[in-house]
Amino acid sequence: MEVSKQEEVTAVSPRKPIRVWTDGCFDSMHFGHANALRQAKALGDYLIVGVHSDAEIAKNKGPTVNNEKERYAAVAACKWVDEVVEDAPYVTQLSMLEEHNVDFCVHGDDLVSTSGGVDCYHEVKTAGRYREVHRTTGVSTTDIVRRMLESTKCHFSPLPPDPHHLRPLSQGTHKHSPYTGVSKFIATSGVLRLFSETKEAKPTDKVVYMDGAFDLFHVGHINVLKKAKEAGDFLIVGVLDDDTVNRYKGANFPIMNLYERVLSVLSCKVIN
Repeated sequence: MEVSKQEEVTAVSPRKPIRVWTDGCFDSMHFGHANALRQAKALGDYLIVGVHSDAEIAKNKGPTVNNEKERYAAVAACKWVDEVVEDAPYVTQLSMLEEHNVDFCVHGDDLVSTSGGVDCYHEVKTAGRYREVHRTTGVSTTDIVRRMLESTKCHFSPLPPDPHHLRPLSQGTHKHSPYTGVSKFIATSGVLRLFSETKEAKPTDKVVYMDGAFDLFHVGHINVLKKAKEAGDFLIVGVLDDDTVNRYKGANFPIMNLYERVLSVLSCKVIN
């Protein structure tokens, strides 16, 4: 049977990689941000993340906790991110997608608008180049700051087992909790698997171990983990439990509970 030239080309031509864009402030980057980036990457092959500058955020939202250089570095360290575009416009523009050869833009299902009330994604939505992923409930930069200001230890109280990957506490016994710092979901083994690598160290690998609290996972943690990884080939990180951290740190530390801190560590690309 003869094969046409077109069929030959089709048979050998690789599929064009799908390039995805997402953007945001990524202030005090946490596992909720990482989960959004994980979901965005799952929709394509190459993920480009635009990060807004301090000036853009201050104009539309208010001052940030972390400065732009810290935020750029934190996003670049996330294992689902392939490229970071610094000083991305607060309103996502089609021209940015064209400039970076992007197929579509992805964002969470929460509404984001400018100081003037304009939908930040109206351009890409109108053009049909917008996709949505579920926002991770129960965590935000505002929530983290609130936890720091409160003296409650409620956020790292023992959590009951749960059969679902993500369960809002509003559906359970804590529906009317006065503690705004309580995490709204329980990270089960299913969620941990989504964030984990399945690779094991090779017999020839030099394995490095490091442990710590890794509370409010930030660029300082990322830098020290990079140095640890440079000392070998395979980096294993131990995360201390809430009671141990509290015994040494006191007050209401850790601000993030064990599951939240583990997810933040697992999202770092230098971790094996």
